[in-house]
Amino acid sequence: MRTILAPVLALTLSAACQVVLADKEQLAIEGSTTIYHLSGLVARQFMREHRDIRVSVGNGGSSEGIRALLAGEVDIANSSRFISSEELAAAMTAGIYPVPFRIADDCIIPVVHKSNKLKNLSREDLRRIYSGEIGNWKELGGEDRTIRVMSRDPGSGTFGVWRDLVMEDDEMREDAERKSRSSDVVRAVSEHRGAIGYIGLGHLTANIKPLRVDGVMGSLYSVRDGSYALSRPLFMFTRGWPEGELLEFINFALDPDHGQTIVRKSGFVPVHTTKN
Repeated sequence: MRTILAPVLALTLSAACQVVLADKEQLAIEGSTTIYHLSGLVARQFMREHRDIRVSVGNGGSSEGIRALLAGEVDIANSSRFISSEELAAAMTAGIYPVPFRIADDCIIPVVHKSNKLKNLSREDLRRIYSGEIGNWKELGGEDRTIRVMSRDPGSGTFGVWRDLVMEDDEMREDAERKSRSSDVVRAVSEHRGAIGYIGLGHLTANIKPLRVDGVMGSLYSVRDGSYALSRPLFMFTRGWPEGELLEFINFALDPDHGQTIVRKSGFVPVHTTKN
């Protein structure tokens, strides 16, 4: 396997394991910040059970992960969106076939400051907020306060899904504050009374308030039964069909008793479960 040259987070069991040993196989993962913590936990458990393999995980965003995969810099691209038609065309031109593995289901949840009295917004409300048509919470039945809009960077898979499911053909308002990570959105929303943002299910914390969308709260159950409108799959992409240690890792991530258990404990929705 190749050694990644870009700086990444080395996930290891102890300080001694942080030394790159010549006799250890290496797997490199890059991509989505949404899946970063989850894939790190999967990698850590995988290394506990496969002492001869070292796994590194980066969080440069879905677009960066797919770019690095197609460039041959990493073994796996984490992505919170499906590969775009442009990325796929570039891969096909280069004779590369990106293989998607759906490792979890997730949903995108609009979040506001804890003091906000609203409990529900429609997708149309969200579109109008993020396009700039609505600029004050009183227009939606809230207090007289300017709405401070938090968004994700355009390279984020979460941004891409939000654009497709919420924005329709509208452009994002120019004064939206772009955040590179979901944790940055959480922090900003928790600090500003007029703020609104959007994050994945696994990033919800007690210091912000999730809102229902069209009367339905995003949750494990509403994602499973299909009632929540802003649901999405999470992927790991490989460069061609995986073999050897790479296939072992993918199978581990998809195993109901291993990776999928970590998926559930991390707040995401497992796609494979053990049948009782």
